[in-house]
Amino acid sequence: MYFTLQKNWKESLSKLFNESKDELIISSPYISEFGANFIINNANKNLFQQGKLRFVTDLSPKNIYQGSTDPNCFKFLFDHFKNFELFHLPQLHAKVYVSNIQAIITSGNITAGGLLRNFEYGIRISDKKIVKLIKQDISNFGELGSRFSLPEIDNYCKVSEEIKILFKKKETSIKKELTQKFNALIVKANDELIFTRIKGDALHATFEKTIFYLLSKYGALETQQLHNHIKEIHPDLCDDNIDRVIDGVRFGKKWKHAVRSTQQHLKKKGLIELIGTKWKLT
Repeated sequence: MYFTLQKNWKESLSKLFNESKDELIISSPYISEFGANFIINNANKNLFQQGKLRFVTDLSPKNIYQGSTDPNCFKFLFDHFKNFELFHLPQLHAKVYVSNIQAIITSGNITAGGLLRNFEYGIRISDKKIVKLIKQDISNFGELGSRFSLPEIDNYCKVSEEIKILFKKKETSIKKELTQKFNALIVKANDELIFTRIKGDALHATFEKTIFYLLSKYGALETQQLHNHIKEIHPDLCDDNIDRVIDGVRFGKKWKHAVRSTQQHLKKKGLIELIGTKWKLT
């Protein structure tokens, strides 16, 4: 069954949250204090202690200093849900809300604007096969990003507050040193995100998960096609112009070499194979 949703879609979202006893998955690039409270106030009581809440978002500095999202909301959710998982993926734009029973795909973020003020449009799906597929898609996609713990999001919030304060000062000042300091903070924040993305794991492991995801989803792909998809998913790890070193790990122009090394590693393990010009899962 399919139902269209418009401005009053928050009622449908409230019902979806309330029915999610075991697991709730949210994909939303933006979240506000209003949105976090909406989740708390409408979530099924069983979800707080015995269920799992998984949230996929975009914590990029630009979203923070422009006020599109508030990372402090995630500290709030960590405090309320015993099993809360937070994943960051740059350039995430999907707004998807999934329970075991239904899914909502919409233009609306989990913010006051998305839930109350804006004219949003979407669809609510209760077809079990489609809901299962959507749930698996969002879960698999989220796993490609970096998983944040409470201490890590707490540290990132501190950096974010510095960025927001300096951004306001920069907007009302012509002093060059403020702009330089602001840009340095942005680099620091991006470095924090990258370091979190590869913590306890080599860079090739991130690419390994992504290659498996892409070959499972799209079938056989040429190396250039893999490169294009990987760059779309991991733009922060695939910068062609910047050669950056963080904690001894090189980024930038080396990313394609890292992808090729990962392909050869998977091939040696017998997990993927090259047929003609295309890679496929064995």
